[in-house]
Formats: sequence, structure tokens, C-alpha cells
Amino acid sequence: QVRLVESGGGLAQVGGSLRCPCVASRNIFSDNVIGWYRQAPGKQRELVGTMLGGHTNYADSGKGRFTISRDNAKNTVYLKMNSLKAEDTAVYFCHPEVYWGQGTQVTVSS
Repeated sequence: QVRLVESGGGLAQVGGSLRCPCVASRNIFSDNVIGWYRQAPGKQRELVGTMLGGHTNYADSGKGRFTISRDNAKNTVYLKMNSLKAEDTAVYFCHPEVYWGQGTQVTVSS
């Protein structure tokens, strides 16, 4: 079993930045596909981006603005979000293998 804890969310202004870490209770990130997802109120959960090894892919919604990175020594992956938009408001989840964290709320206001 793996416990995941996302944090780093909060209130940001349009155009601002946030970095959300996802800490795992054991090393799970180095050999697996890592997904970051988000779910806005009343909407389905959607993929934000993925990382496998050193390769990342991003959904169009975050391309050029979002960056996924990893620190294996800390069992942590990060989602860095720049140039935030109001439509980025959602709960953000990391998802390695079959595990999900509780998510972290990101609210972007103008």
C-alpha cells in the first residue's frame, strides 16, 4: 500500500504560479507512469500531464504552462503551474500506478 499526500494548493491570482508536491510513503515514482489529474466542480476528472522516466507529456490545457518534475530521493513529484487561469481552478491529484491521493485544491481568482 502507498500513501500519497498532495499539498501546495491554495488561492492564486490569474497569472500567478503554484507548485504542488505529491509525497509518497515509499519509492513509487521512479519506475512507473505518474499522472497528474484535476477535477473541477461539476466536471469529470481530467488528465493534466504524465511523466515516465525523464519524459513528460501534457494535455493541451497546461502545455507550455505546467511542468512535472520528480525528486526520487524525497519520493516526491511536483506539478508546477505558471500563468494560472481561472479555468485552472480544480482539485489536483497525483496518480502513480493505481494509487490516488486526497488531492489539493487550487483556486485561481481574478
